[in-house]
Amino acid sequence: MKLTSKGRYAVMALVDLARFDGINPVSLRDISLRQGISLDYLEQIFSKLKKNQIVQSTRGTQGGYVLSKKPNEIKLTNIFHAVDEKVKTVQCKKESKKGCNGKATKCSTHNLWDELELHINSFFEKKSLQDLLKNNNDQIN
Repeated sequence: MKLTSKGRYAVMALVDLARFDGINPVSLRDISLRQGISLDYLEQIFSKLKKNQIVQSTRGTQGGYVLSKKPNEIKLTNIFHAVDEKVKTVQCKKESKKGCNGKATKCSTHNLWDELELHINSFFEKKSLQDLLKNNNDQIN
């Protein structure tokens, strides 16, 4: 199972945004500097987040981004979906007639990986930005 940098960076950037949201819109430049993520990459990620109504943008000198919802309403699965991140543990498609290895049957460990995928996705469905903010604040204090 692999989570790409796009998914990880989207979550990191949104946690950063959520920490400063409510004061003023947060610029991508500030997030880029604090998190060490390329500004160009953040612009691509936030374009998708905006399109999927996770964030809203404001133009101008005091412009930037704010969350579209409260942090407890934004689940990690929402973020992954917005940036086209898929958490998969098997290569085959569930509805495919062919198995994982291109043969007529599924591999001998297919059900194990399938079950793991369900657990992982369930975990991400239960976790919200608020949970990550709380964990982050606990580490700071």
